[in-house]
Amino acid sequence: MSAAMTYALELKNLRKSFGKTEIIRGANLAVTAGERVAIIGPNGAGKSTLFNLISGRFEPTSGEVLLNGQRINGMKPFEINRLGLSRSFQITNIFPKLSVFENLRCSVLWSLGYKYTFLKFLADLDDANDRAEELMEMIKLDKKRDVLAVNLTYAEQRALEIGITIGGGAGVILLDEPTAGMSKSETSRFINLIKDVTVGKTLLTVEHDMGVVFGLADKIAVVVYGEVIAYDAPEAVRANARVQEAYLGSHVAEAQATGSH
Repeated sequence: MSAAMTYALELKNLRKSFGKTEIIRGANLAVTAGERVAIIGPNGAGKSTLFNLISGRFEPTSGEVLLNGQRINGMKPFEINRLGLSRSFQITNIFPKLSVFENLRCSVLWSLGYKYTFLKFLADLDDANDRAEELMEMIKLDKKRDVLAVNLTYAEQRALEIGITIGGGAGVILLDEPTAGMSKSETSRFINLIKDVTVGKTLLTVEHDMGVVFGLADKIAVVVYGEVIAYDAPEAVRANARVQEAYLGSHVAEAQATGSH
């Protein structure tokens, strides 16, 4: 890679302390546009803190977060979102009293240029309605169009959240444990859904299920004690002795025994 290359997302010597406790200790990461990256590591490694720093919920103690070459640390989450980064959370984040269609239509309004306007009826916004219909088909909830979000199954609610996350047209998507709480069959379907809806986008996901990690990611970033100790293709990470010692060991053995990739 050229030293002058602009990455979709780049972390430069990122640090975050809470009081005297340093959680992120000089993390470095450079994600190329269109890559799918899984962030893994033991509990307490700093994965969620890293996501919070990237998405603007926390401000770094030092270091930089760059989105398409632009420094974004210090910006508010909504400002970062408008620059093209969108995040879903471990806890499903939807409008429970709105229908599937209404949730998705809300998610596309800003990206289509409908900002703070009270002069239009939503039903008359053909482009927003069409885009919401497209998203419904993408996340395979078109048959649940008028169902209130609160009445969807857990897996359907997670799919709806994915639709909302991509609805704003962001080029960089952050998914925080997207398959948590799902059955094996739901997880398998969800991996395929994520692959479909993130085509052409840059994806970062925090995930504990190693089957999901090896089935979804182009690259894996291993975070241990607030540092990225390895960042490479799945097979290279699987074979990395330092990673095995720090984290993967039992997970790799389990994946090899079951034939997971």
